[in-house]
Amino acid sequence: MEPTEMTAAELVTAYGSGELSPVEATRAVLARIEERDGELNAFSLVDADAALEQAAASEERWRSGHTQGLLDGVPVSIKDIFLTAGWPTLRGSSAVDPDREWTVDAPAVKRVRADGMVLVGQTTSPEIAWKAVTDSPLRGITRNPVDPRTTAGGSSGGAAAAVAAGMGPCSLGTDGGGSVRIPASFCGVVALKPTHGRVPMYPASPFAPLAHAGPITRTVEDTALLMDILSLPDHRDPTSLAPPVRTFRGELDRDVAGLHVAYSRDLGFADVDPEVARVVDEAVAALGRAGLHVTAADPGFPDPIDAFEDLWAAGAATLLRTMPGARETVDPGLGKVWDHGETLSAVQLLQARGVAAAVGIAMGEFHETHNLLLTPTMPIAAFEAGHDVPPGSGLSSWPQWTPFTYPFNMTGQPALSVPVGETAAGLPVGLQIVGPRHSDDLVLAAGRFVERVLGR
Repeated sequence: MEPTEMTAAELVTAYGSGELSPVEATRAVLARIEERDGELNAFSLVDADAALEQAAASEERWRSGHTQGLLDGVPVSIKDIFLTAGWPTLRGSSAVDPDREWTVDAPAVKRVRADGMVLVGQTTSPEIAWKAVTDSPLRGITRNPVDPRTTAGGSSGGAAAAVAAGMGPCSLGTDGGGSVRIPASFCGVVALKPTHGRVPMYPASPFAPLAHAGPITRTVEDTALLMDILSLPDHRDPTSLAPPVRTFRGELDRDVAGLHVAYSRDLGFADVDPEVARVVDEAVAALGRAGLHVTAADPGFPDPIDAFEDLWAAGAATLLRTMPGARETVDPGLGKVWDHGETLSAVQLLQARGVAAAVGIAMGEFHETHNLLLTPTMPIAAFEAGHDVPPGSGLSSWPQWTPFTYPFNMTGQPALSVPVGETAAGLPVGLQIVGPRHSDDLVLAAGRFVERVLGR
């Protein structure tokens, strides 16, 4: 098997047996980036020299039998939102000065570096990660490896495209309204938005408490391994949680047959493409035959999109105010969001937070009788690249076409997207698994169950 097709877990096994070295794996990933990224635009920065230096150090650790961590020597990419020492973190914006000193690692970057992973480069983001597709005036359009005519999704579209194209098995992304799950669904990979605070963030996101950090990989096992690395607290994030009591990898194979799960095809308010609905229906039916007790049920909360968009706009305005020159260079769509944010009062923001709290309470009550909630991750498959909304849809904002993701940013619950099939055109379709807060281990175990049942 080519190193670029191997999972993180498979790479570690190959390193241990001597079949493959971290240097060989890193060279293969760098060659794949050279081969594919001109078309896909998944990377905003590739640091080949530093990556090979890190890989050589890892190779020596493997040779001496003193590895540094769980995924020592495994290539990983970092979304251009996380501070990374030595690399300019431009957030996809022309308004950020690249020539300042960059000496700080965000908590997630600090953890993967300490684990011995090989940092190969930064992945593309729309400006300040504001929307659910990945393009910006600074970086251009990021495309989907499955069909480059279509969008990779966003805002972690570069991360998902990199993983899907074999340009490294793991990537770190952020999710403020679906931003790891949307591109995972569109590109056919796995992504987890953990419980809020499970993966610390620094600096504090202006979109907090909507904002989460999470991994994008090709398998649920790799996601669990990364979560074991990322889930330690960091004093720079006052919302970060205590360390998990158990490892995620240790809980991955727990028996989930017999769980009571709800399946909501539309949450009671979403319009779902019939072809996507069919793929997800068939996957859920297979899970029922395999032992899950599946009940068709909606959580019962009304669409909180207006409150979400107020919270989102306020966050965007707060950040953009601190970026000199942003008004002259800003993505036009983001400029409209900024304008909306400037009109909001403190009372309106507290009202929006109240809506989020009400959704959280409704979901808490729902989980009293349903261990998990299953939904489509997305109501549509990937659409033509270069557009903020599907062409011809008549929609005006990105949250309107991703109704299954943003509610669970408002509640802070863990939500996992796993690929479960394809449309007739071969475009991936994802299943979303939502659990109660702090049940990330259960959500991952259910995702592993899905992979086994569907043979993916």
